[in-house]
Amino acid sequence: MIGGIFMIFVAIWIYQSATRAKVNNMLYWVAGSAVLFFVVQFLLVEFDITLLESLRSSEGGAVYEGENGADRKNEGDFQGFGGVLESLFFELMPQIAGFLAVAVIRNRFMLKEPLNITNLFSGLKEMFSSIKNSFKASATQE
Repeated sequence: MIGGIFMIFVAIWIYQSATRAKVNNMLYWVAGSAVLFFVVQFLLVEFDITLLESLRSSEGGAVYEGENGADRKNEGDFQGFGGVLESLFFELMPQIAGFLAVAVIRNRFMLKEPLNITNLFSGLKEMFSSIKNSFKASATQE
């Protein structure tokens, strides 16, 4: 769910950047960035699953049969403040990494600008303000 929302924002951001830069084949850039975002996210989710399973097996977590016959390991993995941080990391890192991969490709190949923090995230503020203004425009038309 979070990845889908991120992907929509990335597609809007790439489209608006391509429009402002007057790049040819805008939709190819949007589709390519969505695919890149999805691939990076998928690979990192798979890595997270592998990492979590290896941590569980290395800790020697007890396996027991639950109420409905399902095996459960380390039921209290994400408890406490450290568990919350760990959970947030494993949930948000694939989306952040996908966004950063798209930002680097956008900056280096689409816009052909030097790679720095300002150029990497340029256009995000304008994207969110245009989204906010689109809701205002639809409210005044009714």
